[in-house]
Amino acid sequence: MSAGRAGRQRGGPDKGIKFMELNELQALDIWRRAIVSSVRLDAPDLSARQMALLLTVYLTPPPHTVRGMADILKVSKPAVTRAVDRLSELNFVRRKVDENDRRSVLIQRTVPGSVFLREFGELITAAAKLGLATDDTGLPPGY
Repeated sequence: MSAGRAGRQRGGPDKGIKFMELNELQALDIWRRAIVSSVRLDAPDLSARQMALLLTVYLTPPPHTVRGMADILKVSKPAVTRAVDRLSELNFVRRKVDENDRRSVLIQRTVPGSVFLREFGELITAAAKLGLATDDTGLPPGY
């Protein structure tokens, strides 16, 4: 099987999900295409830290706290707070005081955040499908 083509299916809990064998340039080109599409759609510009936090909140089981996010992302609590501030401004997450520990702040999902990530996921999927159009060199088109 050539690099960049749809690969074999994985076993285990994700059976039925196909993956692609990619080299580094192909993976970066998929990410570039997704980002370019995002810019063209006038989607909010998120930093890598903001996107990492948002994806972690949406793709891992709750509860999510500032302290917990700082531990997971290996950044300071003030850095997490700044990311949550920006994501809250966009209504992608919301803060809620933990009723069990009023000193702790929970970071919760929102419908607009879920819609943003679903649409971003669609951009990545579309970029990956375009990335399948590589030649036998395994390089993205135009290299």
